[in-house]
Amino acid sequence: MNRNTLSIQKLVLSAVCLALCMVLPFLTGQIPEIGNMLCPMHIPVLLCGFICGPAWAAVVGAVAPLLRFALFGMPPLFPTGVAMCVELSVYGAVSGLLYRLLPRKAINVYVSLAAAMLLGRIVWGVVRLAIAGVTDATFTWAAFMAGAFTQAVPGILLHLLLIPLIVLALERALPWLKNHQ
Repeated sequence: MNRNTLSIQKLVLSAVCLALCMVLPFLTGQIPEIGNMLCPMHIPVLLCGFICGPAWAAVVGAVAPLLRFALFGMPPLFPTGVAMCVELSVYGAVSGLLYRLLPRKAINVYVSLAAAMLLGRIVWGVVRLAIAGVTDATFTWAAFMAGAFTQAVPGILLHLLLIPLIVLALERALPWLKNHQ
């Protein structure tokens, strides 16, 4: 497969992931109590990292909350949307980078995913703290733990279950995925 064909494939797949970022929150929003806890925009960004690589996924992660706000008014742009832009960008970049660097073993899909989720949540907390410092709002350790981990448990579990299964299935279905990151 030549370089131009691969770039076009990654562009199209990134666009599909971005489109999924627009649609999935509508589906999970219909689930009372845990819809937002499932973190639906995170799934396509993380998948984009594995499929298209860190650069494409970082762009999708940075653009998705902004585009969704422009189209649908959600998530609120400030402070939620701004923090999500950075968080999702880190998710995509780290998942794609680690997937590229680590040997292609099933366990490393989990390692890449877990590291991306952890670093993304830490960066989210740092951004929220910086925003709080600029706006005189409060952002406590308890707020960080609740927002990044406690309230996100359903999403974390869903991501750890679903994303590796999809990535491993795609590796079998798309041989170029293993060789051309």
